[in-house]
Amino acid sequence: MTYLSLGLRAVLTLAFVAAGFAKLAGVEMMVQTFEAVGIGQWFRYVTGLIEITGAILLWLPRRQLQGAALLIVTMIGAVGAHILILGPSAMPAAVLGLLSAVVFYLHRDQLNGVQSA
Repeated sequence: MTYLSLGLRAVLTLAFVAAGFAKLAGVEMMVQTFEAVGIGQWFRYVTGLIEITGAILLWLPRRQLQGAALLIVTMIGAVGAHILILGPSAMPAAVLGLLSAVVFYLHRDQLNGVQSA
């Protein structure tokens, strides 16, 4: 499990840090994508920050579950945006979401540490 987790977290980190920085840097493709979504460019910045934060959390002790959850939710939104608005392929977002789900599953023991209010 350790090597699988390390490998998946490395792949996810590369993908989400690259995508997050592209959004924050205002890469033209990202600007056009979020223009097509129609919520506004502020949402591009928020999404970039969420992606980078999720990638960082994947490496912090006992925070992998939170990072994976953040990335899963983000990719659910990305898949929805592709299906409903952007077209044509939601596959990259779906794959990243599934890989994040595997990391979530591998670190599910962290749920034991969650205390109810």
